[in-house]
Amino acid sequence: MAKSNGKSLLRGLDPELLMRAAETIKLLGHPERLKIVEVLEGGEATVSELQERLQLRQAQVSQHLAKLRGRGIVASRRDGVHMHYRVVEPKVRHILDCIRTCDA
Repeated sequence: MAKSNGKSLLRGLDPELLMRAAETIKLLGHPERLKIVEVLEGGEATVSELQERLQLRQAQVSQHLAKLRGRGIVASRRDGVHMHYRVVEPKVRHILDCIRTCDA
């Protein structure tokens, strides 16, 4: 185990927790997915709203959302013909905050 100033960096974290964290970080490691969750951090959005804000093709946005939804990072709700997406993984805000402040 790595040490810094005589202190352990890992404090006996649950291996399952570490695996979920690694999967989340890996999934968010794509720039377009980071942009999507950053927009959704401000509230719900449809595919077309995300497409317009991020200047991405509809197929790209839909594929990214499917991956994010499959890992429980975002959820959706139907309103007529529209699907509204929102962030449901609380760690996403912390990850985005870390990214924003790490380069400050």
